[in-house]
Amino acid sequence: MAETDKHNRPLSEEELQDLVSSSDAGARNPAGSVGTFLAIVAITWSVFQVILASPLANQLLPGSVINNSRQIHLAFAIFLAFMAYPAFSKSPRDYIPIQDWIMGIAGAGIAMYGYIFYTKVVNSGGLADDVDKWFALAGLLLLFEGARRALGPAMAIIAIVFLAYVFFGSSSWVPEVIQWKGASLKKAMSHMWITSEGVFGIALGVSTKFVFLFVLFGALLDKAGAGNYFIKMAFGALGHLRGGPAKAAVVGSAATGLISGSSIANVVTTGTFTIPLMKRVGFTSEKAGAVEVASSVNGQIMPPVMGAAAFLMVEYVGISYVEVITHAFLPAAISYIALVYIVHLEAVKNNLPTLGDRVVSLGRTIAGMAVFFVGFAAICYGVKYPVQFITSMVPEGAGWILALLVFVAYVALLWLASTVDDLKPDDPNAEKVELPVVGEIYKAGLYYLLPIIVLVYFLMIEQKSPGLSAFWATALLFVILLTQHPLKAFFRKNADMTEAVKQGVVDLIQGLIDGARNMIGIGLATATAGVIVGTVTLTGVGQVMADLVEFLSGGNLVLMLVMVGLLSLVLGMGLPTTANYIVVSSLMAGVVVQLGEQSGLFVPLIAVHLFVFYFGIMADVTPPVGLASFAAAAVSGGDAIRTGFVAFFYSLRTVALPFVFIFNTDLLLIDVSLAQGILVFVIASIAILVFTAGTMGFFLTKSRIYESLLLIFVAFALFRPDFFMDRLQPPLVTTEASAFTETLGAAQVGDQLRVLVEGPDYNTGEPKSSTLQVDITSDGDADSRLEEFGFMLMEDNGQILMEEPMFGKPISDSMANFDFYADMPVTITAVQVPQEQMPKEIIFIPALLLLGLIALLQRGRMTKQGVPA
Repeated sequence: MAETDKHNRPLSEEELQDLVSSSDAGARNPAGSVGTFLAIVAITWSVFQVILASPLANQLLPGSVINNSRQIHLAFAIFLAFMAYPAFSKSPRDYIPIQDWIMGIAGAGIAMYGYIFYTKVVNSGGLADDVDKWFALAGLLLLFEGARRALGPAMAIIAIVFLAYVFFGSSSWVPEVIQWKGASLKKAMSHMWITSEGVFGIALGVSTKFVFLFVLFGALLDKAGAGNYFIKMAFGALGHLRGGPAKAAVVGSAATGLISGSSIANVVTTGTFTIPLMKRVGFTSEKAGAVEVASSVNGQIMPPVMGAAAFLMVEYVGISYVEVITHAFLPAAISYIALVYIVHLEAVKNNLPTLGDRVVSLGRTIAGMAVFFVGFAAICYGVKYPVQFITSMVPEGAGWILALLVFVAYVALLWLASTVDDLKPDDPNAEKVELPVVGEIYKAGLYYLLPIIVLVYFLMIEQKSPGLSAFWATALLFVILLTQHPLKAFFRKNADMTEAVKQGVVDLIQGLIDGARNMIGIGLATATAGVIVGTVTLTGVGQVMADLVEFLSGGNLVLMLVMVGLLSLVLGMGLPTTANYIVVSSLMAGVVVQLGEQSGLFVPLIAVHLFVFYFGIMADVTPPVGLASFAAAAVSGGDAIRTGFVAFFYSLRTVALPFVFIFNTDLLLIDVSLAQGILVFVIASIAILVFTAGTMGFFLTKSRIYESLLLIFVAFALFRPDFFMDRLQPPLVTTEASAFTETLGAAQVGDQLRVLVEGPDYNTGEPKSSTLQVDITSDGDADSRLEEFGFMLMEDNGQILMEEPMFGKPISDSMANFDFYADMPVTITAVQVPQEQMPKEIIFIPALLLLGLIALLQRGRMTKQGVPA
């Protein structure tokens, strides 16, 4: 790649596919009987995972296999890692050295140790004996080597550093603030390999249960031809506009994000077509690459199929996947809206030409896209009514009837597709570029939407588990891959049926292989990150980190969030997104929530996890090691570092949004009604566009510095109206601690009292403070409410002292970090009571008026400059 940058030469198609393979699926591809054997192993892994996710798993698989599915999942990943990834860049790629066979088989065998010796492990209570500990240590070393090959050295190095801390935590070279007593080899290996606290923990469980099916779903959808269809539809809809190829790249990459959870694969898949066309209309190599990077990376945050880390949030936060994608939807949507606006401003600023000679109004284009997305959402939601009717009429056979109806719909849409020619990938370097006409090509791939509708229906309407939802969508893709070519041949009556059947089988087999190979890195990332999580739980370093970060940030939540963001970016230079998210969220998520409580701000846990996730994906962009930026530069022939910096500038909204939704959780649609949600969406869309205009230095015309600053100020006011309203009219009134009992008794149902508490820290003995949120949900007097929440109070010399709350009471978890038996008492220092406040939305009025004033100033300047207003 260095050579590519040096000569500024775009890589060939073959070189680009090699780039994706070496980073995502392994660069080695042996031929002959060995290649066939590895293909069979990959297909077996995919089929095993499909059966495991199916409703018939308990009938088809023994209980011991289901209980140890994590071990089997990791065994496949480790074995294929040593087969697919060469040890070094100069290692052979056309055959597999004997040492790789030995390490692959040994790694798979040790990964299955808990399955093979299941009875022994259960009888010992998960404690390793003298034999177990050596097998576990060998397993860890092989896992680290597999991770080094598949993910780069950083992942393995960080895991080794954490493991060394487990053993040598009491050494003099460990900073005193994080020293601990250290663990024996037997205890450490029990924790890391034998139990489910380390390698075989939550992260690997999520990879096994959910992530594999979604990666396989994407691989099969791509093999069916959906990727090319989405790109062509995007170009047909947007390619004729000013900066059209860039706008089409944004929309195409958002759609391709459904298929590929990998930023690099997304960049190469869409970028090989979009980047040359962007350069053709006047974008520089770096800007063309940066647009593709910014849009491809954001594919991981776009529901309904988000990056693997989103499935981990389900387990870590303890909410359903539906709730995760509901909270993630608005920031992701406005992020893409902003990116379309960014490329529009670039085109207007530089007066770039349009592509092709077709003239379609902008209003008609926007209306057409809005109708499509609203119609798609309406279909996903509307199918529940006929489903409910059929289920009520024929409860026993409803499943078969619904499956038949889906198949009939598929055949009808496939017949429609057979009436037009199959879509072939276009050559972006052709002398004359003819943009596809949406009205002519949309029929060719409407049936690709069926698996997505099935997935969204089961996820959002039926609210089934992500694994089961992906299973039904994948099952439909099996049918599509096997039948689309034969049925088209039948409808057209002019094709070779035998060849069509053969092509369908080959596509399905290749899709199963691609899905498995794409999962190698994710499986190893989640397993290796389990070592880091295991270190945190074994050593208690998480609490020490909390104290350290609190000290460094001075208790300032914003400064602490900046530190968390920087940690994500730094770790992301070497870790894949999923591993980065696991590490940072394990170390920091609880700390942010805890510090927020001390500051009187109750930050929802999902907001913190999304914050970490957003900064984790930014690591694919950020120089000097942004892999997606390198991939885009390889396509464009531009400078990789410059591409990364421009992509980071284009992604400023992805950096800003997490800070906004931490403080304004309306953006995550937390506790908002439908009407409020619509208002939040409209205002947030305006705010992100205004923020974009401010950072790009261009609104209606080139902005002056003060206008750019005012635009950013307007965006802040629209995003954070509460910031200004709270200063005009404080939402809380502080009363004396001595009045707490009377205040609690007088509170109305629906009120939220905040109780400020001070006392000694349970771990350090140092004074600390915290804020308890008391939600009044039922009628009652002061005494009944004190008992209900768990307050045990006594007065001493004017102080209100607290005794340890009873276990299981609402405040007991929040008070767990206080030492109630130290010399220093735990006391209530003040009570904050809510007061009437004007709606914060009033702030929108002056903000929008200021925006109008800026628009008037620029409009007047445009008229003077002779530009049509």
